[in-house]
Amino acid sequence: MRWFAAIALLACAVAQAGVPANRFPDVAAAYWVEVDGRPLWAGQPDRRLPMASLAKLMTALIAVEHGELDTWAEVSAGAAAETGSRLGLRRGERVTRRDLLLAAFVRSANDACRALADAVGATADARDPTGAFVAHMNARAAALGMADTHYSNPCGHDDSAQYTSVRDLATLSHAVLAEPVLADAAQRRTLRLVTAAGRELSARTTNPLLDGLDGARGLKTGTTPAAGRCLVAFVERDGRRVLVVLLHAPERWWDSVGLVELAFDAPMPRRDAAGEARGADASLR
Repeated sequence: MRWFAAIALLACAVAQAGVPANRFPDVAAAYWVEVDGRPLWAGQPDRRLPMASLAKLMTALIAVEHGELDTWAEVSAGAAAETGSRLGLRRGERVTRRDLLLAAFVRSANDACRALADAVGATADARDPTGAFVAHMNARAAALGMADTHYSNPCGHDDSAQYTSVRDLATLSHAVLAEPVLADAAQRRTLRLVTAAGRELSARTTNPLLDGLDGARGLKTGTTPAAGRCLVAFVERDGRRVLVVLLHAPERWWDSVGLVELAFDAPMPRRDAAGEARGADASLR
């Protein structure tokens, strides 16, 4: 009986500490669900895992915070040789930073992402622009309080030194959504850009939720062998917002839709006059 009482007290303490319930442990290696900024459910929220192209969220945030999005950037040899998802940029071509950012978001294009990081990083260290940019990524993560995140490249290639957690990704997502340029980019279904020489390039989004889920507003997809299928999904309906983060999710599309619908249906805590959460779900604040 003492053992059961101890378990009950522990469960009560966890609830009072505001730890989200792990109701869906099989949806991903780690996941996070929140409604209107309040955690609802989570599994392994602080586990460090590969992030695939979700790294581009930080790359885009730094580029926007740096500014000068309408300046031209020259595609380096390294950017043109990038592997994985690509837009098809050529060495020596010039593209605006704004278009590179859009290509990194909409198509998750590694050549555009690398060219963007080169352009912004070059202002810090012309000898090693990408290295300077990665240092900026890690500094920005630290400033946001992302204690379980470290970057080694700007685009999300697998590397044992590149990892994050779903809690940290939720924090980063809020910073991204606070930038109107990025909130708009995350919702785009198509992309069309023109290089300085007049070559036209176009692409479609990698995120099918934008076409198939009511209220979907982005945010980013990612897939690599080590990271598996990853997703940050942001959905808004009637003034309410749901954020879902999945790392290494076997069925990210179906499961993310299910989590979104359940989150919108879940009762949220009532608040008293002092602003304190009350009721059955008060532990989820």
